[in-house]
Amino acid sequence: MQTRAKKQPDRSVGSCPFCACLSDRVIAENKWAVALLDGFPVSLGHTLIIPKRHIASLDEATGRERAAMWALLAEVKQQVRNRHQPDGFNIGVNDGTAAGQTVMHLHVHLIPRYAGDQEDPRGGVRWVLPRHANYWDAQ
Repeated sequence: MQTRAKKQPDRSVGSCPFCACLSDRVIAENKWAVALLDGFPVSLGHTLIIPKRHIASLDEATGRERAAMWALLAEVKQQVRNRHQPDGFNIGVNDGTAAGQTVMHLHVHLIPRYAGDQEDPRGGVRWVLPRHANYWDAQ
Protein backbone atom coordinates (compact mmCIF):
# COMPACT_ATOMS: atom_id res chain seq x y z
CA MET A 1 0.00 0.00 0.00
CA GLN A 2 1.38 3.35 -1.00
CA THR A 3 1.16 6.19 1.51
CA ARG A 4 0.97 9.80 0.59
CA ALA A 5 3.57 12.05 2.18
CA LYS A 6 1.98 14.83 4.19
CA LYS A 7 3.45 18.28 4.05
CA GLN A 8 4.46 19.18 7.59
CA PRO A 9 3.71 22.72 8.76
CA ASP A 10 6.65 24.99 9.50
CA ARG A 11 6.85 24.93 13.30
CA SER A 12 9.96 27.06 13.59
CA VAL A 13 9.77 30.03 15.91
CA GLY A 14 11.21 32.32 13.24
CA SER A 15 8.15 31.88 11.02
CA CYS A 16 5.59 32.22 13.83
CA PRO A 17 3.52 35.41 13.66
CA PHE A 18 2.64 35.08 17.36
CA CYS A 19 6.26 34.80 18.48
CA ALA A 20 7.06 37.87 16.38
CA CYS A 21 3.91 39.71 17.47
CA LEU A 22 4.13 43.41 18.07
CA SER A 23 3.57 44.33 21.71
CA ASP A 24 0.82 46.82 20.78
CA ARG A 25 -1.55 43.84 20.32
CA VAL A 26 -0.81 42.38 23.77
CA ILE A 27 -3.55 43.24 26.26
CA ALA A 28 -2.64 40.99 29.21
CA GLU A 29 -0.13 38.37 30.27
CA ASN A 30 1.01 36.20 33.13
CA LYS A 31 4.11 34.07 33.68
CA TRP A 32 3.21 31.38 31.13
CA ALA A 33 0.74 32.95 28.68
CA VAL A 34 -0.12 36.10 26.81
CA ALA A 35 -3.36 37.55 25.44
CA LEU A 36 -3.30 39.48 22.20
CA LEU A 37 -5.89 41.02 19.95
CA ASP A 38 -6.56 38.88 16.90
CA GLY A 39 -4.99 40.31 13.76
CA PHE A 40 -8.07 39.36 11.73
CA PRO A 41 -10.92 39.68 14.26
CA VAL A 42 -14.32 38.17 13.52
CA SER A 43 -15.96 40.39 16.16
CA LEU A 44 -15.17 43.38 18.35
CA GLY A 45 -12.86 42.19 21.14
CA HIS A 46 -11.73 38.94 19.44
CA THR A 47 -8.68 37.92 21.45
CA LEU A 48 -6.18 35.05 21.36
CA ILE A 49 -4.71 33.43 24.45
CA ILE A 50 -1.36 31.79 23.70
CA PRO A 51 1.37 30.11 25.72
CA LYS A 52 4.64 32.03 25.75
CA ARG A 53 6.47 28.85 24.81
CA HIS A 54 6.21 28.02 21.11
CA ILE A 55 4.17 24.81 20.95
CA ALA A 56 1.62 23.77 18.35
CA SER A 57 -0.92 21.66 20.22
CA LEU A 58 -2.82 21.60 23.47
CA ASP A 59 -1.30 18.13 23.94
CA GLU A 60 2.15 19.72 24.24
CA ALA A 61 1.16 22.23 26.93
CA THR A 62 2.24 21.58 30.48
CA GLY A 63 -0.27 21.71 33.32
CA ARG A 64 1.12 25.12 34.30
CA GLU A 65 0.70 26.45 30.76
CA ARG A 66 -2.87 25.17 30.48
CA ALA A 67 -3.79 26.62 33.88
CA ALA A 68 -2.16 29.94 33.01
CA MET A 69 -4.00 30.11 29.67
CA TRP A 70 -7.41 29.45 31.30
CA ALA A 71 -6.70 31.96 34.08
CA LEU A 72 -5.75 34.56 31.48
CA LEU A 73 -8.84 33.69 29.45
CA ALA A 74 -11.04 34.45 32.47
CA GLU A 75 -9.24 37.76 33.07
CA VAL A 76 -9.51 38.87 29.44
CA LYS A 77 -13.13 37.72 29.20
CA GLN A 78 -13.95 40.15 32.02
CA GLN A 79 -11.97 42.93 30.30
CA VAL A 80 -13.92 42.35 27.09
CA ARG A 81 -17.22 42.31 29.03
CA ASN A 82 -16.37 45.63 30.67
CA ARG A 83 -15.20 47.28 27.47
CA HIS A 84 -17.60 45.95 24.81
CA GLN A 85 -20.60 44.43 26.66
CA PRO A 86 -20.99 41.33 24.46
CA ASP A 87 -24.03 39.11 24.88
CA GLY A 88 -22.04 35.86 24.86
CA PHE A 89 -18.76 34.23 23.82
CA ASN A 90 -17.47 31.42 21.65
CA ILE A 91 -14.25 29.94 23.00
CA GLY A 92 -12.32 27.48 20.90
CA VAL A 93 -9.09 25.87 19.80
CA ASN A 94 -8.26 24.69 16.29
CA ASP A 95 -5.86 21.86 17.14
CA GLY A 96 -4.18 20.50 14.00
CA THR A 97 -4.45 21.29 10.32
CA ALA A 98 -7.52 19.04 9.87
CA ALA A 99 -9.24 21.19 12.51
CA GLY A 100 -8.38 24.38 10.62
CA GLN A 101 -5.26 25.45 12.52
CA THR A 102 -3.21 27.72 10.26
CA VAL A 103 -0.75 29.20 12.78
CA MET A 104 1.11 26.33 14.39
CA HIS A 105 1.41 28.02 17.77
CA LEU A 106 -1.27 26.91 20.21
CA HIS A 107 -3.94 29.57 20.70
CA VAL A 108 -7.39 29.79 22.23
CA HIS A 109 -9.89 32.07 20.49
CA LEU A 110 -12.08 34.23 22.71
CA ILE A 111 -14.76 35.48 20.33
CA PRO A 112 -17.30 37.89 21.77
CA ARG A 113 -20.81 37.46 20.37
CA TYR A 114 -23.42 40.14 20.05
CA ALA A 115 -27.19 39.75 19.77
CA GLY A 116 -28.07 39.84 16.08
CA ASP A 117 -24.53 39.21 14.76
CA GLN A 118 -25.87 35.95 13.32
CA GLU A 119 -29.46 35.32 12.29
CA ASP A 120 -29.65 32.06 14.26
CA PRO A 121 -26.64 31.45 16.53
CA ARG A 122 -27.89 28.09 17.82
CA GLY A 123 -25.26 25.40 17.52
CA GLY A 124 -22.33 27.80 17.92
CA VAL A 125 -19.09 25.94 17.27
CA ARG A 126 -20.99 22.96 15.84
CA TRP A 127 -21.14 24.93 12.56
CA VAL A 128 -17.53 23.96 11.78
CA LEU A 129 -19.23 20.90 10.23
CA PRO A 130 -22.44 22.42 8.84
CA ARG A 131 -24.21 19.19 7.90
CA HIS A 132 -24.07 18.10 11.56
CA ALA A 133 -24.72 21.46 13.19
CA ASN A 134 -28.49 21.62 13.14
CA TYR A 135 -29.54 18.75 15.39
CA TRP A 136 -32.68 20.47 16.71
CA ASP A 137 -34.66 20.20 13.45
CA ALA A 138 -33.84 16.47 13.21
CA GLN A 139 -35.66 15.70 16.46
